[in-house]
Amino acid sequence: MAAERTTAQADAGTTARRAPASARRDDPGVTSGSVTGAYELHYHRAGPPDAPPLVLLHGSGPGVSGMSNFAGNLPVLARTFRTYVPDMPAFGRSPGPDGWKARYPVVAAEALRFFLDELGIERAHLLGNSMGGNVAAEFALAHPDRADRLVLMGPGGLAVNTFGPEQSEGTKRLFAFLAEPSREAMRAWVETMVADPALITDALLDERMAMATAPGAVERALSVFGTFADPRFADDAPLWARASRLTHRTLVTWGRDDRMLPYEGALFPFRQLPDAELHVFARCGHWAQVERKAEFERVVVEFLTRP
Repeated sequence: MAAERTTAQADAGTTARRAPASARRDDPGVTSGSVTGAYELHYHRAGPPDAPPLVLLHGSGPGVSGMSNFAGNLPVLARTFRTYVPDMPAFGRSPGPDGWKARYPVVAAEALRFFLDELGIERAHLLGNSMGGNVAAEFALAHPDRADRLVLMGPGGLAVNTFGPEQSEGTKRLFAFLAEPSREAMRAWVETMVADPALITDALLDERMAMATAPGAVERALSVFGTFADPRFADDAPLWARASRLTHRTLVTWGRDDRMLPYEGALFPFRQLPDAELHVFARCGHWAQVERKAEFERVVVEFLTRP
């Protein structure tokens, strides 16, 4: 088993905060590190070492990382859980593989297995946002005994648009940005991610543009999305067609005003998942963890801690 390296060892210039070795439940702290071997995965961690493990899996898009999705939620969730926030392959500070041997969520699910192995985590709750929900579901199907409860937030792969077009407004604007990155294109995409336009501040756009236009970010995103159209994987059954096999206790959350993965996409997985419940947030787009932060955290903690 490869040794876990702290960020200080991996990058002497890191600005990540460190928690004491024995984090208290009222002081979850944040540390960061990386695991190397079959994959190289950077991650952040917070919460008491004796708490149940929870892994937060971010969504996709140019420049996205684990902390860009969950930095605001980590302190709250870490009060109850030993919480891990990895950068999945080809995102954040985790490089992608030399080539793709399957659709991205399948590869990322195997990277998650490697991550848990290296940290000695036998079983964990999984919370996945968008593409991260796809990865969580693929992992649970491939390694059912290692996934505890699942929280799937507007999960890609499981969403089925019964009435609307297959390519949503948000998806079109995302690919428009990838084709010609600009601040205007970024604003147009982010507008589809939230219900309240007041959340789209100059600071948010500055942060997103910096991440999305970092060297290689657009190319890596296009590479990830390209796996879904790769003819080598055309005969692989889509995730939604295997939904009935996902027997884990599952909370599906959705924003009623989601324009990236419209709410109607929730109905098929909710019907097909054998042990699922659905929570829909009003006045909410694709970023429930941001727009309905307190309510989202309350619902997640309640679901994961109930008997």
